[in-house]
Amino acid sequence: MARRVLNNPRQIPSKGCGCQRCMTEYPADEYGERRPRRDCIGSWQARFRDPTGKQKSKNFPIRDGGKAAAEAFLDKTRTAVRERQYRDPARGKIRLETWWVSWWEVHQKKGAVKTRNRKLSLWNAHIKPRWSGYRLIDLEFMALQKWLTHEVKGHETQKKVKELLVALLDAAIKDGERISVNPAVHLEITAPKNVKHPDDLKPPSPAQYALIHAALPEYYQYIFRDIADETAMRPGEYAGLRRHCLDEDERVVYIKEILVLDGGRLRRQAVPKTEAGFRAVPLTPRAWNALQFMIEKWEPKATRSRIGNGFDLHVEELLIRGPRGGALNMNNLQRPWKRATEQAGVARKVINPETQRIEWWPRIYEYRHNTTSRLHHAGVKERDAQAFLGQKRGGKVTWIYTHESDGARETVRAALTGDAQEGSGLRAVE
Repeated sequence: MARRVLNNPRQIPSKGCGCQRCMTEYPADEYGERRPRRDCIGSWQARFRDPTGKQKSKNFPIRDGGKAAAEAFLDKTRTAVRERQYRDPARGKIRLETWWVSWWEVHQKKGAVKTRNRKLSLWNAHIKPRWSGYRLIDLEFMALQKWLTHEVKGHETQKKVKELLVALLDAAIKDGERISVNPAVHLEITAPKNVKHPDDLKPPSPAQYALIHAALPEYYQYIFRDIADETAMRPGEYAGLRRHCLDEDERVVYIKEILVLDGGRLRRQAVPKTEAGFRAVPLTPRAWNALQFMIEKWEPKATRSRIGNGFDLHVEELLIRGPRGGALNMNNLQRPWKRATEQAGVARKVINPETQRIEWWPRIYEYRHNTTSRLHHAGVKERDAQAFLGQKRGGKVTWIYTHESDGARETVRAALTGDAQEGSGLRAVE
């Protein structure tokens, strides 16, 4: 083990000092006249080695404690290095934008395409414009809280921005403790949550759906009325169906992959929204006939190209396509859907007071609500409905996708007024 140096800390000669040593190091004829001094006023330098063995130093001016401060620093630092608790302050001086580039290089490969795109959008729209030029060590809780409260609009947006910022700064702590604490952990979501009335969440009634379907072009009636409403598949799931996913003997389709939008382009994604998304969906006669129509029209190939092969869609295998033969995406589904809901007089557009965005009802996703409510009212077990929908948690099926039946209010009113029929199932309990 190397012998510890005896002149550590050591005093550094100063050009402004007039002691004999400093005058010898920095002569008056070259660095200017100075008043003679007996004691040196140069800074004290503490030298140490970090956990990697690299030598580093820190200077302590006389006004900041000089030798005593340097010795105290050495004792503290050597203990931190020995106990593996040392943190190099210089590592926290990296700019947030530079740190994002390193962080994103890893995380852009993690998670689903939609999740990655959302993170990138949150960074570009909210965090980058305000904080990209700040050093990690300069980020403070109160400044972040004021920004989140006054500049980031909407409850869900604040929530997602906070999650991204926490993850970004947590990684800085894990990476050799660039910072000692995460100032984003205790940020509070101050925007009120946009809670909707249950009636605003209900899917259209059968009569409203009938009006919408009548206003749809005939080709899209097969997609919405016969496939979406009968199978409760997500748009990306039925858009990604391929010929080999159809079992004609059992009359089921297997969900193996989905199509998602990635930067305006469709991408094949090997994994559905959750692991439970891998499932077999039984087909009703109406759904079966709609798929037979698609097979006759497009004659899809039964080949099995590589699943999740990026932007190489292999359209020739797709079971359900757009009216011109291309792959389906939300854009070419939304246009005819919105036109039909407006023509049917069903459409409802509300501006969100927080985000100022237009929220449209009904959405295509309402088909999942409608189908699940039908299953619930028919007495299908929640566990079976969960498997049919491809949901990971059964509770989500109960609280999000199921809605009261059309006759529920009249049944309750009759019970409260004493007009309920005997044996209807309501009884007094203690």
